[in-house]
Amino acid sequence: MVSSALSSSPTAAAAAAAILRRCPTPPLPRVFPIPLLRLSETLIAPRIAFPSPARLRQSPLNAMASSAAAAAATKGSKELIVFGSEEELAVSLAKYTAELSEKFVRERGAFSVVLSGGSLIKSIRKLTESPYVESVDWSRWYVFWVDERVVPKDHVDSNYKLAYDGFLSKVPIPPGQVYAINDSLSPEGAADDYETCLKQLVKDGIIALSASSGFPRFDLMLLGMGPDGHIASLFPGHPLINEKERWVTFIKDSPKPPPERITFTFPVINSSAYIAMVVTGAGKASAVLKAFGSEESSADLLPVEMISLEDGALTWFTDKAATSMLVDKANM
Repeated sequence: MVSSALSSSPTAAAAAAAILRRCPTPPLPRVFPIPLLRLSETLIAPRIAFPSPARLRQSPLNAMASSAAAAAATKGSKELIVFGSEEELAVSLAKYTAELSEKFVRERGAFSVVLSGGSLIKSIRKLTESPYVESVDWSRWYVFWVDERVVPKDHVDSNYKLAYDGFLSKVPIPPGQVYAINDSLSPEGAADDYETCLKQLVKDGIIALSASSGFPRFDLMLLGMGPDGHIASLFPGHPLINEKERWVTFIKDSPKPPPERITFTFPVINSSAYIAMVVTGAGKASAVLKAFGSEESSADLLPVEMISLEDGALTWFTDKAATSMLVDKANM
């Protein structure tokens, strides 16, 4: 069964195993709104406006935030925001996340958040600081992973451990509302177990359901991207990118170690209400250029290009290094 508890000491093997139990079933209203997002900031960041990513211009971050709000109000919208530094990005990402939390808690009584691994956890560090650590209603957060390595929770490769050390141990989310995989199972078993848990939480109204797709509609996914354009554990050219039926599936031959993982599928990712795609560093520049600056056929799409929200808002939080090739192309 899915582990839905935080370990008080994830470095200890016994504690890291956490408490295994069935998904909780607290009564919550099953209301699935599409909220509007309004942000306000004071920093400076250049922005690339859609649908023409070649138009780069300086814009106050409060204006950028208003643009993000407008994007959030548009079905299937996406926006690319370029920050002058990683610090500015982290400040804005915390604001964005906290305001979405407030809106979803007010409108449906819960906030379902999906985390990824890599540098994403560092990017959300501002949520563990004032004013958010005091003002966010952490009791209404329900935390999931878009993918996980099938390793013990105290293993260096565990996304759970990464999130615990950098985020979850620093905010008061109830342990029973953090849904780690059951790492004692095989990859197939862990994927089946996680999908079963998600389906129960949809029935309980904790996770919304997309009326159009029939897949779970998470309130916010906080995602990263690999240098090869992969997201979650969905890699370029791998058959899993074409999975259309499963909510959660498994991989035993990941091109990036460790090889055994579970992952959400594209139908689940593309049913999200909001996705924040956090991409920084020059090592990601080539994939960013491909995602925004090329006109190749659908057969050549990177996994990150396959994010297509029918009824949601995708916002890219990037820095100058990650968009350097795109800016160079725009200036040609």
